[in-house]
Amino acid sequence: MASKAPLSKLFCAAALLCATAAAQADITVYTSQADWLAAVQAPGTDTFDDLTLTNHGESLTRNAGAYTYNLYSATGLYGAGGTGGDYWLSNNTAIAPIVFSGFGSGVTAFGGNFFASDVLGQYTTGNLILTAIDGTALSYGLGGAATTDFLGFVSTSPLVAVTLATDGGAGYWPTANNVVLAVPEPATYGMLLAGLGFVGLMSRRRG
Repeated sequence: MASKAPLSKLFCAAALLCATAAAQADITVYTSQADWLAAVQAPGTDTFDDLTLTNHGESLTRNAGAYTYNLYSATGLYGAGGTGGDYWLSNNTAIAPIVFSGFGSGVTAFGGNFFASDVLGQYTTGNLILTAIDGTALSYGLGGAATTDFLGFVSTSPLVAVTLATDGGAGYWPTANNVVLAVPEPATYGMLLAGLGFVGLMSRRRG
C-alpha cells in the first residue's frame, strides 16, 4: 500500500502557503474618503479643535472616537488654523515629523486631511510625505494639498505607526486635521480566521 505521508506533507505545505498569504501585510492607499470609508468599519475621528495656537508639549494621548492613540513630535506639537474654531494639528519645527502611534487594538486603517501651514499656523502650499508602518512601510507624497484633500491607508495587519513630515522645504510645516481611525470589515476578519485555522490544522497533523 502506498504511504499517505507525501500527500499529508503536500497538504500541510499548501496550508502554510495560504496562511502566510493571509497574514502578510499589505497597505492600500486611498485618495477618496468615500472609498476609504467603504473599505473599513466603525470609524472614529479626532478633529483637533481643542488644540489652540500654543505649544502642547512633545507628546499627547488622543482619542478618535472609541480609539486611543499617541502623538509625538520631537520639538513640540502645536495647534494651527483656528478659523471659525476649526483648529488643526501641527508642530514647532518644520523638519521634525509628527508621529501617530499606539493605536488601539485592531486598528488597521488611518486617514485624514494632510496639508501644510506657515509659521503663523495658517494654510499654505508645501510638499508632504506620509508613511504607514505595519511591519513593512509604505510612503506617499502629497504636493500642494488643500485643507479638504483626503489621504488614507488600509492595511491587512494592525498599524504600528504613521508619520507625517515635510520634504524638507522651507517655510511650511506638516499639518493634519480630522484624523480618522478604523478597523477592518468583517470579511477581512474572516480571512484572518481562515489563516489561523490552517495553522491550527497543521499543528494537529504534526502531533
